[in-house]
Amino acid sequence: MAFYGACFEPAVVDRAMKRESARPSTSPYGDYDITLQSLIGQLNAGPYILGERFLAADVLWGTALAWTTAFKLVPEHPAIMDYIKRVAARPASVQVREKDAALAAAQAAIL
Repeated sequence: MAFYGACFEPAVVDRAMKRESARPSTSPYGDYDITLQSLIGQLNAGPYILGERFLAADVLWGTALAWTTAFKLVPEHPAIMDYIKRVAARPASVQVREKDAALAAAQAAIL
């Protein structure tokens, strides 16, 4: 989770804002490409972010990667897309999407 906040998110923001990465001596993540390769390497060791067990970190990463790939901030690499699918297929993820859709429909009916 620390890697997400200290490395992944700033690297993605730098890329989205077309900013150069900080000098290696002052950057916790190096650059976007290094960060992305580190993430992909971790996902390839999966099936989840830290191995065989689904953890709270997977809730964060699954959501973040779904959004960042949808907005084309992160490439649709096979390891990333497979991971997103695994997280989204979990029963709690399915239930949340169903409840969200029902709430959105109820709100739309009121409006």
